[in-house]
Amino acid sequence: MKKILVLAGLVIAGQQCAFAETGYYLVSPYPIEGQATIDFKYWNAKPTGQPPRSEPELGVSYNVNSRWYTEVTAAWFKFSPGPARLVGYEWQNDFMLTQGQYPIDVAFHTNYFYNKNTARGVNFEFGPVLQTEIGRTQFNLNLFFSRDYKVAAPTEMELAYQWQVKYRWKHELEFGIQGFGEVGEWNHWDPSNERSFRAGPAVFGAIGAGQGHEIKYEAAYLIGTNSAHTAKSVALRLQYVF
Repeated sequence: MKKILVLAGLVIAGQQCAFAETGYYLVSPYPIEGQATIDFKYWNAKPTGQPPRSEPELGVSYNVNSRWYTEVTAAWFKFSPGPARLVGYEWQNDFMLTQGQYPIDVAFHTNYFYNKNTARGVNFEFGPVLQTEIGRTQFNLNLFFSRDYKVAAPTEMELAYQWQVKYRWKHELEFGIQGFGEVGEWNHWDPSNERSFRAGPAVFGAIGAGQGHEIKYEAAYLIGTNSAHTAKSVALRLQYVF
């Protein structure tokens, strides 16, 4: 996993998917066999000229072995003012393809989203997850392809991306910067003014909770665009590991 990062910088952005959690949370799977988590996620965005919107999620994950991470999640969505409503369920599976034998570790990410509104069909997302380190600095780059199925009108495959640079100061507190974006169709990008891109500072860490248990946290403040509207967003994640 170590040594030189050979990940080209991407200057891309894209169309925001309404319920895509990977638009706000970086995927970085390194399963510890037999470990389970209760996973709470929450993001809130305030696009200019649009009502604030947020999405709380609650999931349960399990590391089947040292290569396979799986999680089932329920997602709610809220336009403010107004109540949060259950919008669907997700099943995420990540598979480690390499484990330290090359300078860059590679995993394969999949996510299946079932929308309760059957008219919107289901969404399937997949793509490579890349990670490496130089000293205490960790680098990530992920490219995800997604498409809606079981919908009235045909849809095209779309492309989203994630990147992160994180400094591992100590187990309780790490810090860095994250970026997320969507470009529209994977082979025919949207005009630049219709794409979405968010980036900003993030903090991470873990606090012991006794007898091998711990609470992991992650928080990011993202500035950029959401569904092509200028927006400021906050993303939070708490995991109880047992």
